[in-house]
Amino acid sequence: MSTPRAQGGFPEDIPERLLARAVFGPLGGIVEIGAIAATGTWSLTDTSIGAFAATHRDDVTRLLELIRETGGFGAPTMLIFDDLGYQRERSVHTPSLLLWSSAYEDVSSRLEEPEAVRRMCRTGADLQLTRFLQALVEAAIARGVNVSRGAGPIAEAVRIAVGLLAGALDDDDPITARKTAFRMWRVACLTDLLLPGSSAHPESRPHFREYGHALETLLGT
Repeated sequence: MSTPRAQGGFPEDIPERLLARAVFGPLGGIVEIGAIAATGTWSLTDTSIGAFAATHRDDVTRLLELIRETGGFGAPTMLIFDDLGYQRERSVHTPSLLLWSSAYEDVSSRLEEPEAVRRMCRTGADLQLTRFLQALVEAAIARGVNVSRGAGPIAEAVRIAVGLLAGALDDDDPITARKTAFRMWRVACLTDLLLPGSSAHPESRPHFREYGHALETLLGT
């Protein structure tokens, strides 16, 4: 592994697989929520992860290439996403939606009703898209990928993720949706990291700021 403390301001001992899992977690939520929204019925029984992955195979393949490029991840690390099962047939259950939406709905017998599913999907889409963007920026900085190399692939990854979430986002227009995704990330994640005394390593703060400025141009305008 490179020396991210010198290049990106992160501790040197962050495992590559940990950085990748931080990306693949919200990406899994994006795939599941996108598959539910694609049904048009907000019905979990109508949802097919396998069919959704097959329909969007080119997008998912390109997205994984961008993630590999952003994090400098090796082939064994990239296989983690396959192992998680988000590209093959599987059922989606309400506990997953509760997780993706941070328990936006109360646990009750009505969780699988279309209106409840719709609310969890819309909340989860915003939340997981924000976490996905944050994880990509963290991976790039930790792996020493400077903004001139990393901002473009990250912006493209967000564009693809927005496309996968079509129907689940409040913004139907993809350009507006990308702007909203950037602004949510800027407010929910970036600004807290830039403050003195934040959880970010002091050497990483300038890099987060650089990525924020670059992504504002690529996504937020």
